[in-house]
Amino acid sequence: MIRCIFASNRITMTLKDKHIVLGITGSIAAYKAASLARLLIKAGAEVQIVITPSGKEFITPVTLSALTGKPVVSEFFTANDGTWHSHVDLGQWADLMLIAPATASTLGKMANGVADNMLITTYMSMKAPVMIAPAMDLDMFAHPATTRNLEILRSYGNLIIEPAAGELASHLIGKGRMEEPENILKAVEDFFLKQESLSKKKVLITAGPTYEKIDPVRFIGNYSSGKMGFALAEECAQRGAEVTLVAGPVALKTSHPNIKRIDVESAEEMYNAAIKEFPSSDMAILCAAVADFRPAQQYNEKVKREGDLLNISLVPNKDIAATLGKMKKANQRLIGFALETNDEESNALKKIVKKNLDFIVLNSLNDSGAGFKYDTNKISILERSGAKRDFELKSKKDVATDIIDAASELI
Repeated sequence: MIRCIFASNRITMTLKDKHIVLGITGSIAAYKAASLARLLIKAGAEVQIVITPSGKEFITPVTLSALTGKPVVSEFFTANDGTWHSHVDLGQWADLMLIAPATASTLGKMANGVADNMLITTYMSMKAPVMIAPAMDLDMFAHPATTRNLEILRSYGNLIIEPAAGELASHLIGKGRMEEPENILKAVEDFFLKQESLSKKKVLITAGPTYEKIDPVRFIGNYSSGKMGFALAEECAQRGAEVTLVAGPVALKTSHPNIKRIDVESAEEMYNAAIKEFPSSDMAILCAAVADFRPAQQYNEKVKREGDLLNISLVPNKDIAATLGKMKKANQRLIGFALETNDEESNALKKIVKKNLDFIVLNSLNDSGAGFKYDTNKISILERSGAKRDFELKSKKDVATDIIDAASELI
């Protein structure tokens, strides 16, 4: 099955000129890898196969090399001339690494960093995203060790193509069959289409807390770590967007070159940066936990303790979301966040209207594992129409994927 995009009266194959490292392990399903390689090449990809020693017991490198037109890589060195195969070079060459089939043993090695063959060292050097199609007997797939290893691999950002249910090599019936090559091809194509969903778009994202100074050593702030906003920035950049990230004081770093970072401290500094960047943006995602108030007076010297009481008067900060909502043009999209402790939905829906948002992401401090500091989050997306989409507790990276999927539909 080859899926093509039709545009401007010409056909563009989804995988044209994509570099794919296809990893094959020692599973009876290795025979399917030949069909998968052929489908990837027909769809326009350039395929380099890396196979484990046990994988060669199920399908020969000669067969695979004939399909790809490239020598198959299995060992660190070529036996006859001592040529070194660089896993580092493969990691930099690839646009995607696809391991199909992936045995329980390989999953365990990947999850725990046991780099004892060329495939695992290539995986651990991989700069590109990694997709994994497991294949094993039903009891092995259901084993707690396999479940744990898959959870670890997901936490690393790897994409899992779930195995199908049916008759297995053991002649038992259950879940564990490697997904069919045609369906894996579709998953790969959908992945690359998603990667380009924000191509040539400019996205403004605010993240983290703000600090409102009392004196040179004290401030009013909140517990925001910035993890959700930084995950959103990385997700947008991976989909081709040019991202401007306005970040409050956090101990986080960005990795994607398409992210321009502007560091601020106070709500006023974040407001000024957002106002400056928004007019040239196609979309803004306001994820920062901005202080609603700041001290009316900031002391130049540390306030000494004198008596039992210290009264600090607070004045409101400018509302970034409301201001951008008034500035928003017809071709721009504005997404807000609401962290609530009570009357969550009604408060969030009011914000959509009041601040002219396209949709709002709601999370609650009442949900275990959600909110500040955690690596996980549990959200609902509320639209202006009143439609609501609920999501289960996930890593913030996966939550970012859900949010940007919804945002991509708007833009």
